[in-house]
Amino acid sequence: MSSSDPGRPATVRLFAAVLPPEAAVAELRAALAPLHALPGARDLRWTGPEGWHFTLAFYGEVPEDVRPELEARLERAARRTAPFALRVHGAGHFGGRALWVGAAGGLDTLRLLAERAEAAARRTGLPMEEHRRYTPHLTLARSRGAADLRPFAAALAGFEGRRWEAAELTLVRSHLPVSGVPGERPRYTAVRAWPLGRVRCRRDARGGPAAGSGEWCRYARRVDPKTRNRIMAAVLVLIFVVVAVGAALGG
Repeated sequence: MSSSDPGRPATVRLFAAVLPPEAAVAELRAALAPLHALPGARDLRWTGPEGWHFTLAFYGEVPEDVRPELEARLERAARRTAPFALRVHGAGHFGGRALWVGAAGGLDTLRLLAERAEAAARRTGLPMEEHRRYTPHLTLARSRGAADLRPFAAALAGFEGRRWEAAELTLVRSHLPVSGVPGERPRYTAVRAWPLGRVRCRRDARGGPAAGSGEWCRYARRVDPKTRNRIMAAVLVLIFVVVAVGAALGG
C-alpha cells in the first residue's frame, strides 16, 4: 500500500516478474479445477489466475522518487537478456504454507534475469534481503495455518504445460487488501513492461506500442527472435545486391 503519511515520501509496493500468456493461464486453470474438490481445499486461500506470475525480485515499498531510476535499470536488464522458452512444470509446496507450480525450459536465462532484476534494485539503493539461489515458482494457494499440501502437490506433479516464449520483463504493483473482507485477494497491476533483447519498443498505458514506436515494434512482437534475425539478414542481402547492381550500372 502506498504511504499516506504526509511526513514520508509516497511509496508503491513493487516487484519484477515474468507473466504467463493467456493460453498458459487457461491451461493451468483447467488443470487446477479438480483440486478444489480435494479435502481441505476450502481452507486454502487460492490465488486468482489474473494474479499468476513468476516473481523475479520483490522490492517492497519503493519511494516514488526512486522509481524512475529503478525502471531505467530494469529496462537495461531486459535489453541484455534474450527471450527464452518456458513452460509450467510440476508442483510443490513450502511446508504447510504455500502450494506452487514450477517451471521448465530456459531456467538458466530465467535465473539470470532474476539476478539482474535484483541487481537493478541494489544499484538503485533499495534494501534487499540476503541473496539466495532463485527458485522459479508460481503460487497457487496459501494456507491460513499449517496444512497438509502434499495431496494437492501430488495431483499436479505430472502437469506439463505447453511451451511459450518469455519475451518481457514486467514491473508489477501489488495492492494489499484493505477492506477487511474475509477472502479478499491482493490485486496486481502491471506498471511497465520491457521486451527482452535488443528490440527497443516503448509501451503505452494500455500495453500496446507507444506513439512513435513504429511498425517494426508492432511486427516484432508477433514473430520469434530467429524469424526476426532471418528477416534482417535478408534485408541486408537485398541492400548489398541493390548497391552492387547500382555500381555495375554506373560503371
